Amino acid sequence: IAFCRGRVVRVPKGPLIRVMGTEVVIPCSVSDYDGPSEQNFDWEFSRETDFVRIVSTWDSTFTSEEYQKRVGHGDIKLRRSSNDAVELVIRNIQPTDQGRYKCSTPSTDATVQGNYDAEVQVKVISDGLSVSGSKARSSTSLRLSEGDSFKLRCSAITTSPEHTHLHVTWQIRSGSTWRDILSLTHEGKFQPGSGYEERYRNGDIRLDTGANDTYRLSVSQASPVDGGAYRCLVSEWVRGADSSWQKIQEKSVEIATVSIQRTDVVISTSNVSVTERDSLDLTCNVTTDRSGIFQAEVMWYFSTSPDDTLSDAQVLLSMDRDSVVSDSTLISLSHVDRNSYRLLVRDVDVEDSGYYFCQAAVWVPLHNGSWHKVVERTSAPVSVVVTALEPDYEVFLNASKTPKFSDDPTELNCRITNAQDTEANVRFTVSWYYRQHLHSDDVVTEELLARMDADWTLLLGDRSRERTQNGEIIFSKKAVDTFSLRIQWTSESDRGDYFCVISAWSRHRNNTWVKSKDVTSASVSIFWATQDYTLTVEAVKLKPFFVAGHTFEMTCKVSSKNIKTPRYSVLITAEKPLTDQSNPNGTTRIISLNQDSVVRLEDWTDQTRVDGVVLEKVQENEFRYRMYQTQISDAGLYRCVVTAWSPGGGGMWREAVNGLSNPIQIDFQTSGPVFNVSVHSDNPTIYQGELADLLCIVTTEGMALEPDDMSFDVSWFAVRSFALDREPVLLASLDRRGIVTQSRRNGSSDLSLERISPLEFRLRVHGCEDHDFGNHYCVVTPWVRSATGVWQREPDIKAKPIFLSVKMDVLNAFKYPLLIGIGLATAIGLLSCLIGYCSSRWCCKKEVQETRRERRRLMSMEMD
Repeated sequence: IAFCRGRVVRVPKGPLIRVMGTEVVIPCSVSDYDGPSEQNFDWEFSRETDFVRIVSTWDSTFTSEEYQKRVGHGDIKLRRSSNDAVELVIRNIQPTDQGRYKCSTPSTDATVQGNYDAEVQVKVISDGLSVSGSKARSSTSLRLSEGDSFKLRCSAITTSPEHTHLHVTWQIRSGSTWRDILSLTHEGKFQPGSGYEERYRNGDIRLDTGANDTYRLSVSQASPVDGGAYRCLVSEWVRGADSSWQKIQEKSVEIATVSIQRTDVVISTSNVSVTERDSLDLTCNVTTDRSGIFQAEVMWYFSTSPDDTLSDAQVLLSMDRDSVVSDSTLISLSHVDRNSYRLLVRDVDVEDSGYYFCQAAVWVPLHNGSWHKVVERTSAPVSVVVTALEPDYEVFLNASKTPKFSDDPTELNCRITNAQDTEANVRFTVSWYYRQHLHSDDVVTEELLARMDADWTLLLGDRSRERTQNGEIIFSKKAVDTFSLRIQWTSESDRGDYFCVISAWSRHRNNTWVKSKDVTSASVSIFWATQDYTLTVEAVKLKPFFVAGHTFEMTCKVSSKNIKTPRYSVLITAEKPLTDQSNPNGTTRIISLNQDSVVRLEDWTDQTRVDGVVLEKVQENEFRYRMYQTQISDAGLYRCVVTAWSPGGGGMWREAVNGLSNPIQIDFQTSGPVFNVSVHSDNPTIYQGELADLLCIVTTEGMALEPDDMSFDVSWFAVRSFALDREPVLLASLDRRGIVTQSRRNGSSDLSLERISPLEFRLRVHGCEDHDFGNHYCVVTPWVRSATGVWQREPDIKAKPIFLSVKMDVLNAFKYPLLIGIGLATAIGLLSCLIGYCSSRWCCKKEVQETRRERRRLMSMEMD
């Protein structure tokens, strides 16, 4: 199979049937060519055999003498539609133009391939199409009312010798253009124009065929948009040789000019303003030019928005076409005359303010006695404003109680005066506001304290909600015309301006209350001068000299200014030397006495001297501290920390100011021994599971003491890190009576603590684990017996830590797992051998019978 590519010239498939006197357009195109994109074309015509040259796109001398006049006048011309296509246009075609037309293209190809011309037959027939109006009259004029119906007719007939179809379209002129209304196509289908689809589906627009080739347009429910000139447009179609439909001619005739009189609904009154309790009078006028019998159906609407769609509107009253009015008490609707309807609303109030609409529908009787609604229209909205009757009154605010100090009560009274025009339908409520004092000119917005609604519901603001719920702020109504605000305990944050707003509420017909007026009072300033609180504390040591074992005593005297009825709480603190390991922070809280004279031990931990410290109140501003049987470890600076309290709200006390006394020093001059502590271990690196021995060794310098005159409290600590950056953990402790105390442990290792000599204490860690590593040290508290037989506690001594390292014994760790693995592997291997032997001996034994073979000697190659 070979494929060839060459030039192809195409014209429509003939014959082309055209009507005499019309314009004929014959297209010609070329494809699959070489050379330039724009191609040239030559047209020739033949009635029988010879072709006559008509026109060419590239040669002006191509036209023969017979066609030069028509080509020169433009009756025959070429119209290029693209680079490879042209159209031959013949105006006012005549029977002499019937024949064969040939389109040729000069060659621009490298090789000659394909066809270079094509022919088409054109047949010219006589004009047999006739289009006319009803009874062959010229265009008529119709004047109708909105909602009426009308019909228009036109006649269309053809006597064409060919089998043609008619396409009838009714059109209306809008301005200078014609718009399609409804068509009956040449294929027998009805096709509504743009914008008429809904009316066609509803049956308001129809196209009917009648006798004598008439086409009738029926329009129901005419609207103002149906006004204009109507024409009947008829086109004649024929099926071509390629089975496609071709329009061969078109004619039209204007049928009528229709004018539609609009039916308007107008409310005679424009925007209205009435006073509360008056009557509202509105009239709805229905404007129509109908002279026959009709009835109007009227409905009044009310809406808060001017939206004429009435989506959210409320129906007030309605009157049907029989003049039957829907029932209402305060609203009436009456038929004043043929086209006027009056709405009367009595005793209006503020809620009646809004927009009023009148909707009217016109009904006409039909021949069968039924009624038909021809038009429905809604008026433009009328704005109605109802002015409320405001009561006349004044508001006066005064302070019946003003604070002079913090926590004093404050009471404000808001009173209504000179009230006029206040009926039983008026109710008064109050709103309280606060405004802060500022020294600058900055604008401060007021804060709502409380607001009362028309139903006496109290709504609290954010500023006063919590205090009102706690009873610190009270809102009340003392009388019909008096409202009160009371602050039980006024604080400095309450200083500022206060004012009240009295609101008047009017009761409407539906028993709802609507605010009609607000009157604001003048502001009242709540302010008192304040001075800074001052507090002075002086500590005095009663006994200037004493020795260990005696009683230490000091007093704290307090004086204050600008504090109303103060009370004091006292705390005794001690600042120990930095060498005291019992309190690394340096300050110890010993005992306190609060403003209610309740004594409490704070950080006093000496169980042997629970009753060794006493704090008591001597006078209202004087306190005394005693410490019995003082120890050397009690040395330090002692102070009184005093807090002044003033009465607060609800019987509570409010902290006013703090004060610190001068220090009182306790210092003991001793010539006893000096104790030193060290930690030692023969083997600080051990393996897991082994025993770790740590020794805490105490040494003395200076005056020698008998062992019975010395005793020690020993505590062992561990820090589980290399750099001592974690908190120490108490391991075990041994007091001077020999009682051992151990802390709880999570691991499997165990501890033991013992005294092996008067100055040596041993800590043993049994079965060490990896979490037992870290820095270990001991803290020793020496106790020395004085000549009087009293035991004195010396300052705590901390030893330098020693690092204990715990390693893992690899051989011991893997010894037992290896032995167990080897034993299991050996047992499994022996069991496998035993199972294999038994299976082969008894389970898989099979007797095989061998076939007897003959034994023959092979012959030599030579003998064979």
